[in-house]
Amino acid sequence: MSKIAEVKAKVEAGKTKLVPGLVQEALDQGNAAEDILQAMVDSMGVVGDKFSTGEIFVPEMLIAAKAMSKGVEVLKPLMASDGASSLGTCVIGTVAGDLHDIGKNLVSMMIESAGFNMVDLGVDVPANGFVDAIKANDNVTLVACSGLLTTTMPALKEAVETIKASGLTGFKVIVGGAPVTPEYAAEIGADGYAPDAGSAAVKSKELVTA
Repeated sequence: MSKIAEVKAKVEAGKTKLVPGLVQEALDQGNAAEDILQAMVDSMGVVGDKFSTGEIFVPEMLIAAKAMSKGVEVLKPLMASDGASSLGTCVIGTVAGDLHDIGKNLVSMMIESAGFNMVDLGVDVPANGFVDAIKANDNVTLVACSGLLTTTMPALKEAVETIKASGLTGFKVIVGGAPVTPEYAAEIGADGYAPDAGSAAVKSKELVTA
């Protein structure tokens, strides 16, 4: 089994203590930081699928996410030196009335590993909370709003509309969450949509470098 495959397997299994060492070994063997990160993203994809089908539950998903974040810590200095120009600051939060943070936390980790500085507002964030955070932080290039419940879709719409109506500029708004579709994202005026954490990182980069 290649070192990258080992990293992937251990992230999936949530082996928090083993992952950093394996990531380092994979690097020592000459594997690119991006490839190792992609392997971890892939394994989180597998974990996400297992979670969706009820094979595993929230605790296992969180443990896998923690294992991945330990691996990302090893990669961070390399990723940072690669893309010396940070992509700016991303403000992220789950919208008002929604207390889900697992998906948001995964997305936050992935966007951070793509080269953003993260400002995480947590859950149940009122629409104005996003606007205040954009004002309070330097170089905000991205705002990520997450809504995981059908009942909080109106709050997601309100958040995007409030941000867009604030008169503030220089950033893009990306939305995501289980009930969100590309059509709904376009309808409420978001600049981008991502179905999962891995694609959120890719899309975020695209949005701010376009």
